[in-house]
Amino acid sequence: MVFLQNVWWYLVLIGVMILIHELGHYWAARFFDVRIEAFSFGFGPRLFGFRRGETDFRFSAILFGGYVKMAGEQPGEEIGDDPRAFLSKPRWQRVIIAAAGPLINIVLAIALLAGLFMYSFPKLPTKHSPMIAYLSPDGAAAKAGIKEGDQILEIDGKVDPDWDDVQIKEIAAASKTIQVVVRRNGERLTIPVTPVLDEKRGGIGWLGWMEEADIEIAAVSPGKPAEQAGLKRGDIFVDVNGTKIRSTHKVNEAIRAAEGKPVTINYLRDGKPLSTTVAALKETVEGQERWMIGIALEPHVIMTQLSMVGAVRESVKQNMNNATLIYKFLEGIAERRMSPKSLEGPIRIAQLSGDAARAGAGPFFGLMAMVSLNLAIFNLLPIPILDGGVILMLLVEMIMRRDLSMRVKEAVVRVGFVFLMVIVVFVLYNDLSKVLPAG
Repeated sequence: MVFLQNVWWYLVLIGVMILIHELGHYWAARFFDVRIEAFSFGFGPRLFGFRRGETDFRFSAILFGGYVKMAGEQPGEEIGDDPRAFLSKPRWQRVIIAAAGPLINIVLAIALLAGLFMYSFPKLPTKHSPMIAYLSPDGAAAKAGIKEGDQILEIDGKVDPDWDDVQIKEIAAASKTIQVVVRRNGERLTIPVTPVLDEKRGGIGWLGWMEEADIEIAAVSPGKPAEQAGLKRGDIFVDVNGTKIRSTHKVNEAIRAAEGKPVTINYLRDGKPLSTTVAALKETVEGQERWMIGIALEPHVIMTQLSMVGAVRESVKQNMNNATLIYKFLEGIAERRMSPKSLEGPIRIAQLSGDAARAGAGPFFGLMAMVSLNLAIFNLLPIPILDGGVILMLLVEMIMRRDLSMRVKEAVVRVGFVFLMVIVVFVLYNDLSKVLPAG
């Protein structure tokens, strides 16, 4: 049942992406009066559809994408004196038509997040130049000499960063040394750090630190010690056995250190200070025994609604951050600092689609925004057969002021197709290796 749900929501997600992307090409081509022969969901043999005017709107056998077939689009295709053929149009118009698909995906990503933020925006009380509240003992930050209580003034050239800025720099700098400037006891220190490549977190850079923040209970497990002690979702920790709580790890450390003995938890509920005593139980999680009281923790967030202008501004900011991460990730792969194994293919996207849909409309639309942005950036890569490759060849021709030879164009298309098929095979194999049991 879950498998069928995942497939259904994947088809919904990818269907919207294909429709929006190809509509961008379609509308731009119509605007410049290019004759459109087919608008297809999927590739391969035609299954069914309808004809409207001169265009065949169809569903094809392989639902892994889609395309708009314009007259005279393919190298070697006879166009004669047809003024409405794609290759008969000025190069600048063809550039706009090729770019319209990815650009409308970017617009969709911005619109989806903006709509979500107008309804509900989780505002983290993140400050600029954040304080370090926790360091993993075996993390790269601790080994480099950074200490709890240090205030981050600059990271990899970014001055006065907030925690989002810090995470972007950390994630993108796997196996690459960057400079972190901190303030410690009034003294300004510059410390070189090298984020490690963390496969468990999806092949990204990891320093093993957390910012100072209020920590609240995200969920309480029924029948567990926390519920029996009266703790509820939304309670904000103040201290555990006298240890001030400013990160989730401090809660876990305090409970683990007690080894099942009762601990005193001071907390806030609706701003009112309360206290309780709770004793952890030893449970086996992923083959390891742990002392647990049955709670899930997260940084405290304030839910609010943004105005349209504020929502669009925040959406643009987050999409720019995400685009930067994608670019840095691709750069890391090219430099062989980061692993391509963290790439997600259709199988994993189907799982994520089902999970997001079951969690609610908000998570699903959030995933749709992320997939739309990824699709736009992927299509803008200068790879032959993709929109970015088409744009690159047109720009080369504009600089040369003449067409590339047909032999060159056909060779480029063949190479691009083979390269794209290699990517498809890799991401499918990568997905299967993640979902199938090892051994």
